[in-house]
Amino acid sequence: MRTLISTAFVSLDGVVEAPGGEPGYRNSGWTFKDVDFLPEAYALKGREQKEAGAMLLGRVSYEAFSPVWPDMEDFADYKVMPKYVVSTTLTEDDLVADWGDTTILRSLDDVAALKETEGGPLIVHGSAALNRSLSDAGLIDRYHLLVFPLLLGAGKRLFSDTEKDTQKLKLVEHEVYANGLQKNVFDVIH
Repeated sequence: MRTLISTAFVSLDGVVEAPGGEPGYRNSGWTFKDVDFLPEAYALKGREQKEAGAMLLGRVSYEAFSPVWPDMEDFADYKVMPKYVVSTTLTEDDLVADWGDTTILRSLDDVAALKETEGGPLIVHGSAALNRSLSDAGLIDRYHLLVFPLLLGAGKRLFSDTEKDTQKLKLVEHEVYANGLQKNVFDVIH
């Protein structure tokens, strides 16, 4: 069984929208314009690329990343990695040709079946709506969170506000950096 890891840049108040400067959000680019850059705070991102067996994305994040990430040296390991996009509307014609094998999954049941296969961890980048659905369905096994010392107010949230039972987490890795960023790695207790 594969581990499903949700990785996110998240503000202290839970916002994950437009951390890299994506258009349309008031505070777009908050990860680099509001906090000093320290390379050691992002070491987790490099480790994720080396350890992941496949990437899982929602449609919106796929459409944002696929035109850019294939040519970025920082994401070279992801280029050759299998990708899975959860979407009810995306078609094969919508997939980019230069980003390796990409499979469209149509439901959370498809994600659950993918988790039952052999291979390395599945890593979810961005994909706020997908993250909330995966969490509500009990499919996330681990969170890799880089928490920024910012309160952004409105914006897409990582965590669902659905009425549900408590979901317990175990902190397995933690570090605080001089720029105020916190690395928090949590295992979900199933």
